[in-house]
Amino acid sequence: MRHLTWGAVALLISGAAAAQTEGATPPLSGQVRLQWDQRQANSAGPLAAADKLAPGTVALPGDGATLATELRSSGKGWNASATLQQQTQPGVATQSRAWFNELVATHDAGAWQFSAGKKIVAWDVGYAFRPNDVVQQETRRTLVSSLDEGRAVLMAEHFDADTAWSWVWVNPTKAHAQTGAQEPALAARVYQRQGSVDWHGFARLGAHTGASAGAALAWVASDALELHASARWMERADTLALHSAATGLVHTDPWGTASVAHPVQALIGGTWTHESQLSVLAEAWWDGTALSNSQWNSWAARNALLTRWPTLGAPASAAAGNLAWQSGAFNASGSLRRSNLYLRASWDIDAWQPTLDLLYTPADGGRTHTAALLWKGDRVQFQGGARVYGGPANALLAQLPTRRQAYLMGVWSF
Repeated sequence: MRHLTWGAVALLISGAAAAQTEGATPPLSGQVRLQWDQRQANSAGPLAAADKLAPGTVALPGDGATLATELRSSGKGWNASATLQQQTQPGVATQSRAWFNELVATHDAGAWQFSAGKKIVAWDVGYAFRPNDVVQQETRRTLVSSLDEGRAVLMAEHFDADTAWSWVWVNPTKAHAQTGAQEPALAARVYQRQGSVDWHGFARLGAHTGASAGAALAWVASDALELHASARWMERADTLALHSAATGLVHTDPWGTASVAHPVQALIGGTWTHESQLSVLAEAWWDGTALSNSQWNSWAARNALLTRWPTLGAPASAAAGNLAWQSGAFNASGSLRRSNLYLRASWDIDAWQPTLDLLYTPADGGRTHTAALLWKGDRVQFQGGARVYGGPANALLAQLPTRRQAYLMGVWSF
């Protein structure tokens, strides 16, 4: 499969280059990114405890470099973008991957547009969290943004002056047992503009998660102030849960797929922008798909018990393996805690853009601090930044595998 992807990417390059040579569209464009990441492993949390009990049992976060080339080309009735990536870490073999971000055929028929293929379909109005991103299900709040990988879709859209309708069959060839963004589903959106307010309505029918419905709005209250909100109700949502029989040391991962019934996700936020191009964004959200406080309390109690097992004569390697499995709970949902607060400040100063942001979880006082600085030229840009996870010892953000992460990146566009 990897050879087929690389071959398809090569075909995209040669085809676009040939068209450009003949003086026809489409030209080939894109960018090359070189990024260095430095990661400090956490000394707290289940993964760190596993490494202390049996060093070498788990792979701790480490430094690494990534070279990525994004290629884009388009023509009448089609659009394509692809990424070629190489990642390397000290002591680890270089990993090479290639994939299409988008490869989609389109047909315009007046007010209608039809699409088929791999396409990025990003919906909703939030920045740090998007309850109604029901097709793309994009990962938010990444340290460095990059072109997302689209989903396989069959899509129909209808437009007029103030209204747009969208109907999507996402992942039509996937098995019904697939979860998350890979689940086959039917989705729809309606968009309506009324003066300074944008209204959005959403619906989704998943192969096994069932129905969901949501709504969102974005209001440009003044030249300086924008307000937005989004909410979604779901019949079911995919998550992870600890098997009820996992009361001591077990031989297989006790965290398995599960579902939460009738969860609600909701977000409210706003952006204030000064005439000097200083912007402040604030958002608060509730994510009912995240593990509950009682589930996290049981998780913490199990962590404490597992660290004591070697003192009772149990093999340290067995306890370490069980502790490593505990870190899987961090992947149960896009949010660790159900209630979240987010604050971001950015300032455009000619070619420079410094940013600062804070994610705070009121349930346990966890905090994520991020700072970055971007310089952008005509074809070249450089950026660097750092992210620190912290809070009280019992905070989930303070127990993630990575304690600190810093990066430097250069980008050349062509």
